[in-house]
Order: sequence, then C-alpha cells, then structure tokens
Amino acid sequence: MNSDETSKSQLTQALYKNMTLTSKQRAFLNSQAHSLKPIIQIGKNGLNDQIKTSVRQALDARELIKVTLLQNTDENIHEVAEILEEEIGVDTVQKIGRILILYKQSSKKENRKLSVKVKQI
Repeated sequence: MNSDETSKSQLTQALYKNMTLTSKQRAFLNSQAHSLKPIIQIGKNGLNDQIKTSVRQALDARELIKVTLLQNTDENIHEVAEILEEEIGVDTVQKIGRILILYKQSSKKENRKLSVKVKQI
C-alpha cells in the first residue's frame, strides 16, 4: 500500500467516524432530546477533566444528554463538541446556540433502551 492509498484510507476512516448517525437517527434523537433539560453546565472553569468524567457517566446512564455552555465560559461550542467526540467518542446530535445534544451507546446493557431504537431506524 503506497502513501496515497494510506492517506485515502485514513481520510475515509475520518469521514465515517463523523458519520455514525444517519439523518433519520439524528432526527429521532432530536425529538427525544426536546423535553430533556441540560444536566451538565460548562462554566468559567471550561472543559476540564471533571466535566469530561461527568459527561461519560451521564451518557453511560442515559445515552442522550444536553450540555449547556454558560455565558461566562471562554469555550467555543464547536471546539467542545470536537474534543468530546475525540476523547469520549460521543456523537454530536445537534448544536443550538450554547446547547449541545450528545449521544453515545451505553456500555451497560440494562441502560441501552434508546440505542436499541436508534439501531432499528
């Protein structure tokens, strides 16, 4: 495999990594998230390890969460989404203003109620 084929392969993997949810799945998750309240707030301390741990635990318990960026934070919503996608492996369902809707299949089988429905779509 030459360097061109390797770079194409890496590019393809990067594209598919960001396209794990179809548009129908995203629409379904958006409808499910509509009634959710943000359970994690990112404030003046920014996206620290404690926030990342909270996101991991919340996603493991619920699979779908809302995260809000408070006005006193210096963080950019796009950068926060990218960091969480890379480090935790979440799927960003939607970014609205200062609110992120995040999804990740739970590692615990008893908490996989939503992911079962998502896979059926």
